[in-house]
Amino acid sequence: MSASIYIVDDDEAVRDSAQILLEAHGYDVQIFAAGPDFLSRFDGRRGACLILDINMPGMDGLQVLDAVRARWPDLPVIMITGRGDKAARAQALDNGAVALLEKPFGDVVLIGSIEQALAQQVR
Repeated sequence: MSASIYIVDDDEAVRDSAQILLEAHGYDVQIFAAGPDFLSRFDGRRGACLILDINMPGMDGLQVLDAVRARWPDLPVIMITGRGDKAARAQALDNGAVALLEKPFGDVVLIGSIEQALAQQVR
């Protein structure tokens, strides 16, 4: 059974390109344009990883991360951002994000971060 990867980003191009890449690497991928959609549909399964954009309208990624930590503290979360906001970066890592990637990130970096995040969950 392949790992499930959830992508939450308001940028359709980012969601689509990440989905194509990850499915080509054998992952089961589900995409969401907004945090509340993900929070209402995720079932807490193990063997999953969340890729979460920090900067989104409405409920931003840091607010989604807080909700995820309250409900599913063991879910590995990789934060992504197109902005170099040091305060947001520090807050994401303090709240348990396993990595923070700055857009545009390479395919190898994303796959490596996911593999590392999933390996940590197994422990």
